[in-house]
Amino acid sequence: MIQSPGFLLTILAFVLVIGPLVFIHEMGHYLAGRWFGVKAEAFSIGFGREIAGWTDRRGTRWKLGWLPLGGYVKFDGDMNPASQPDAAWLSLPAAERQRTFQAKPVWQRAIIVAAGPAVNLTAAVLILAGFAFFYGVNATPAVVGRIEPNSAAMRAGLRAGDRITALGGRTITTFADMATYTALRPDEQIRVDYARGGKPASTSLKIGVTTERDRFGNTFRKGVLGIRSARPEYRRIPLWQAPGYGLAMTGDVLRGTLDGLGQIITGRRSVDELGGPLKIAKISGEQFSLGWPALVWLIAMISINLGFINLLPVPMLDGGHLFFYAIEAVRRRPVTPQVAEWAYRGGLAALLALMLFVTLNDLGSFGLWKNLAGLIG
Repeated sequence: MIQSPGFLLTILAFVLVIGPLVFIHEMGHYLAGRWFGVKAEAFSIGFGREIAGWTDRRGTRWKLGWLPLGGYVKFDGDMNPASQPDAAWLSLPAAERQRTFQAKPVWQRAIIVAAGPAVNLTAAVLILAGFAFFYGVNATPAVVGRIEPNSAAMRAGLRAGDRITALGGRTITTFADMATYTALRPDEQIRVDYARGGKPASTSLKIGVTTERDRFGNTFRKGVLGIRSARPEYRRIPLWQAPGYGLAMTGDVLRGTLDGLGQIITGRRSVDELGGPLKIAKISGEQFSLGWPALVWLIAMISINLGFINLLPVPMLDGGHLFFYAIEAVRRRPVTPQVAEWAYRGGLAALLALMLFVTLNDLGSFGLWKNLAGLIG
């Protein structure tokens, strides 16, 4: 039976997920800017027309926009998307110009820009550290307990008691490592390194494929080896060790994100799996209906991806700014305003095209195009 969280719960969950993540991202920029003496003109959650706001004693306008799909901090003198000095900036009084973003050395500007993604990644580390402390971690060793009949593992000659040490050249420590690696690689041929009776050995196999369906009607195509563990082991993590586990889990998620992106680029994974705000809202509602722990876990996953995406060297994103600052640091002077302007125009066009594509993907995953085709037919 397919369960639906409902429209209102979905909207609420989406706000609870996106709102705090956008806030802490922009707060990272804001606090780093204040640290270096840059005045902020505006701090906005959401885009478009202001629906509520106030001005603090420093002159910063804190506001909510009607379109809750992001946010921004506008620093003094930040008069164009590329944050390039212009005639209006040059005309400012010297004392006022010193408080502007463009007046700061390149290393300070880089820190201010990088602070947003850094805070997102730090938030994820802390959330995952909390899960490690309160719920423990799956410490089941990557030892074969049972082989499923007619599975990839059986065809490769693996046996109960074998300890898997590497898959596709990637070191495997726990059963969870093995499951995560194989889930992302259905139908792929890989090398398996293992130890049998203390002696190293290796074989190759083609990862099996299974399709699963959750309680919300979502289907997932994932890879499986056909291996079961002998005895699951969960271990509580001391508080002082939890941040390290949170950092390691964040690294694993980032590596999985890079793996998935590489598979899409090389055609091994369908671009239909790319999703946008509508899909995030749908998943948020589903996870919220499962309880607060599931929603908080989702917040950590999206926070990691938000930090990662913003670090990509694409103009209009934080990573694009950092790319230009790196060029400026090497050349000892910024790129010309004309080059920056055209780069940011291209980046904006690419982001808008991607947003349109993922929105169409989202609508397709909801069955809109099939329904329209049925009506037309």
